[in-house]
Amino acid sequence: QVQLAESGGDLVQTGGSLRLSCVASGSMLNMNVMGWYRQAPGKQRELVAVMDSAGNTNSADSVKGRFTISRDNALNTVRLQMNSLLPEDTAVYYCYGRSYSKRDYWGQGTQVTVSS
Repeated sequence: QVQLAESGGDLVQTGGSLRLSCVASGSMLNMNVMGWYRQAPGKQRELVAVMDSAGNTNSADSVKGRFTISRDNALNTVRLQMNSLLPEDTAVYYCYGRSYSKRDYWGQGTQVTVSS
């Protein structure tokens, strides 16, 4: 059984930075893909950035050049460095993991609020 726990959400001003972290209990070595999704009020959950075990990444166009994803399998951690934050980045950010057996796991979410 794998559980994901996020941290790092906060209230920041436009142009500010935050770093989100997600720690997986159990073995992250069983995770093929790790990453982040977000959901703003009244909107569907959307991809932010994900990384597979080979280090390949996929990210939303809206965050390219501003957000950086990284993972450390030894520490069972995936992080999201968010720079140049905008009000439209305001959302609940969810840690995501997909195992090699294609089972999906989600964290409970952490709130990011960017004030204008």
